[in-house]
Amino acid sequence: MPLMSWQLWLARDLVVENILPWQSANINLTPGRVTQSMLWLLVDIITPAKLPKHRGKSPGWEKGKVRTKAPRYPTVKKRVSRRKKSSRLAI
Repeated sequence: MPLMSWQLWLARDLVVENILPWQSANINLTPGRVTQSMLWLLVDIITPAKLPKHRGKSPGWEKGKVRTKAPRYPTVKKRVSRRKKSSRLAI
């Protein structure tokens, strides 16, 4: 809890107040008002994650690239192994 309070106190100068229609403007932001405005501060901070990959149609073949057919391999057929019948002696 003390760490969260310090974080809000330090972020008070960095955030831009996001006033809701029924709220009045304040010079000194309360921790609740800072919490309301923290989203825009977090959006502005650059993330270390990579940008997402593009979706949809692929860019296609590069121009000038020689196209070759994919190698074809013969089909491997596996034999079906059957159970061996056990010989039962009739008594």
